[in-house]
Amino acid sequence: MASLKIFSFVAVAMVLSMSHSQAHREGNWGDETVPYTLGPEMMTKLRFYFHDIVVGDNPTAIRIAEAPGTNSSPTFFGALVMIDDPLTEGPDINSRLVGRAQGFYGLSGMDEISLIMGMSLVFTANEKFNGSTISVFSRNPVTHTEREFAIVGGTGYFKFARGFISARTYNGTGPNPIVQYSCTIVHPRKISFY
Repeated sequence: MASLKIFSFVAVAMVLSMSHSQAHREGNWGDETVPYTLGPEMMTKLRFYFHDIVVGDNPTAIRIAEAPGTNSSPTFFGALVMIDDPLTEGPDINSRLVGRAQGFYGLSGMDEISLIMGMSLVFTANEKFNGSTISVFSRNPVTHTEREFAIVGGTGYFKFARGFISARTYNGTGPNPIVQYSCTIVHPRKISFY
């Protein structure tokens, strides 16, 4: 009898964790969308713009190291760049600041301009997300209009996060790229250790 109760409990828990909710709200960069109920986890979707300012009066991406052959390489292979790039609600650099991308990228492709990126996306604009981060470690083939990056962790609201970012180049010309980031983040609903 006890095993039947345990089986019933497990079966109900499995069904509840696989149920789907189609609630979807449109809005600004930080509106939360929960298209699937994942038991104790939830899915948050964010959309904002990444500005990599390489040239100008106040660059936010600075080359800090290079290999002996970097400047003669057609792909700048071996360059290492430190970033503190703004993340904005819209594509205009003067639109509302929602956070910063802080970390580094290295030019890692010998035959194609490709980066290996390690960065934290630090959110500042939304009360719920303020001070929270998501961590990205991924390859970025920058000449492709669309690409995906891995979300490998997070802090604050996004503790234990995983997911991906769909990145789409917004402006394909000029030395200071603007990239739209559409983040799909899976993370626990509430974390309490005490």
